[in-house]
Amino acid sequence: MQIFVTGTDTNIGKTVVTAGLAAVMQSLGYKAGVYKPFQSGAEEKNGFLVSPDLAFVKKLDFYVETLCTYLLKEPASPALAAEIEGVTINMASVAREYQTLKHSCETVIVEGAGGLMVPVSKDALICDVAKMLDIPVLIVARPDLGTINHTLLTINQARVMGLDIAGVIINRYPLTTGDIATKTAPRLIEEYSDVNILGIIPDIEDFENTKPGEIINIFLNSVDIEKIFRIKIPKLNLSM
Repeated sequence: MQIFVTGTDTNIGKTVVTAGLAAVMQSLGYKAGVYKPFQSGAEEKNGFLVSPDLAFVKKLDFYVETLCTYLLKEPASPALAAEIEGVTINMASVAREYQTLKHSCETVIVEGAGGLMVPVSKDALICDVAKMLDIPVLIVARPDLGTINHTLLTINQARVMGLDIAGVIINRYPLTTGDIATKTAPRLIEEYSDVNILGIIPDIEDFENTKPGEIINIFLNSVDIEKIFRIKIPKLNLSM
């Protein structure tokens, strides 16, 4: 049970979705792991570089196993950050470390950097990483005006690459919105792409201080876990 989480843009909420899915799978009894091949904007703590994205995963569920191959300080594309810092990105290392995590976890969620067309080296984009790992792609989209265009472009690129598209999750959805563009976006994305919306995650006020159990419940009620991971969950497990 593996999934590659990508976005229609940067700061779209991939880490929130990744962490939420990992915590849900862990709560359902599956050993979960999160792999972040490239972390741009890595932070220095106690003399070591750390991944803020994986730190958030651990904050939500400490027992989720995490792994990052390239920790890069510069908040830019992995390709540019690596060039600035004199680091050579090796795709074989990414494939090897993914397999390492896959062998120790029942579920592995791979979080990309930005969208599918973000450069990771002179010869590869994020979509090439997803293609190499050969796992379904879950697309995280924003809810407001412009999201149809961005989401359809991402879906089109995934199809050009021959990627297996699991579906789309719309993140930070304002449940009380009166905006017609936001209200109709999920339906129109499905109609124009033939790709299923597998979750609409509400905009969570004061997210940083929301208890992990509450976030897990939000994901269980807002996301189709069975379709994302292509599994059948016994109904008993869904009661929290």
